[in-house]
Amino acid sequence: MKLDKKQIQKIAELARLDLSDQEALNYSKELTAILEYAEDLQKIDTEELVETCQVTGLKNIMRDDKVEQPQTSQEILNNSPLTKDGFIQVKNIFEK
Repeated sequence: MKLDKKQIQKIAELARLDLSDQEALNYSKELTAILEYAEDLQKIDTEELVETCQVTGLKNIMRDDKVEQPQTSQEILNNSPLTKDGFIQVKNIFEK
């Protein structure tokens, strides 16, 4: 599928990009090459191939959640930049 300058300009407009004529020409060549490659991939017969979701052979490699050094509430509050009445204070995110 060959993309012409007009099609590239339309794609650029949809993406809110301002392209010069030279950029449109360059992108036309590059995107055309990408689409041609995708067309070549579509021609490959994959009917008899087995689907693959991962190739490492690893299963359930999640680690156990372990608390290595429990912290007290006071230690957490001591590490917080702002506190008020025993809570961590954060800046307002809503305008008043």
